[in-house]
Amino acid sequence: MTTVAAYAAPAAKAPLERTTIERRAVREFDVLIDIKFAGICHSDIHQAQEGWGEAIFPMVPGHEIAGVVSEVGPGVTKFKVGDRVGVGCMVDSCRECDNCKAGREQYCVKGNVPTYNGIGKDGEPTYGGYSEKVVVDENYVVRIPEGISLDVAAPLLCAGITLYSPLKRWGAGPGKKVAIVGLGGLGHMGVKIAHALGAEVTVLSQSLRKKDDGLKLGADHYYATSDENTFKELAGTFDLIVSTVSAPLDFNAYLTLLKTEGALVNVGAPEEPISLNLFSVIGGGKTLAGSMIGGIAETQEMLDFCAEHSLGAEIELIAASEINQAYERVQSSDVRYRFVIDTATI
Repeated sequence: MTTVAAYAAPAAKAPLERTTIERRAVREFDVLIDIKFAGICHSDIHQAQEGWGEAIFPMVPGHEIAGVVSEVGPGVTKFKVGDRVGVGCMVDSCRECDNCKAGREQYCVKGNVPTYNGIGKDGEPTYGGYSEKVVVDENYVVRIPEGISLDVAAPLLCAGITLYSPLKRWGAGPGKKVAIVGLGGLGHMGVKIAHALGAEVTVLSQSLRKKDDGLKLGADHYYATSDENTFKELAGTFDLIVSTVSAPLDFNAYLTLLKTEGALVNVGAPEEPISLNLFSVIGGGKTLAGSMIGGIAETQEMLDFCAEHSLGAEIELIAASEINQAYERVQSSDVRYRFVIDTATI
């Protein structure tokens, strides 16, 4: 066991505070990672505030982890000391179900083991990336290519793969019109990735406040959803819409923006249930779908793609002492576009 410093929420809705946690000893197939940077995802806030249901406290959030390997177990074959690596939203799964065997570990039938706010196979709670070190089985660790610096790579482990997976699955590419709803931590990566895939990209945002940013990031068009003319003008336009927002939308209105047999895919997760008129999908043979992160192999594919296209997150680097302030700013959409903790300040 190793004692490391971390920032934890002691109870639901309580401010995070500096503490210490125990990391397990390195087992045969484990990798010990010195965490260099940890992204702050909106889901960290949802879970620390129990917005998605009962949670485990004390909670050390953080599933956008970038660091360097400092020790490997005797059975490890994929990594060596000094390798630049990342850890995303899960640190284990059953490895036996059809989904795990197909590389879709995020949909493990028995439930994957989340990087934090979960219980590992050893029965111990998992603690995330707002800490100095983490121990993870090598099969749930990915390699960060040399072409991406670790600070801008950290958010790719959740925000990057969360957008890459549905964009690839629903065929974003040349000749396709793709809309990204929301230009935040997730949405800005959606714009970058969809543009790099060759799609014609539109941002749908509440206002035009971030229009200049959106166009610089690779959007071809930018519309304000608060303008009622937007929904009239863009009716029947898109092959694919990816919604990244965590507030409930008028899905009936957004579905009118799809072409026949188009898809509206949700990666944002509102805490409240939605209302839907099923004729919004029946008429036009449309799809309303969801997508959750990606498997380990696809996450590696995404990192390699981002390195090839020189993509990283747009970040604001903060000290660990600024985490609580950062949470408040995320909730008021005051970040462009991802807070990343310099874990040397923990």
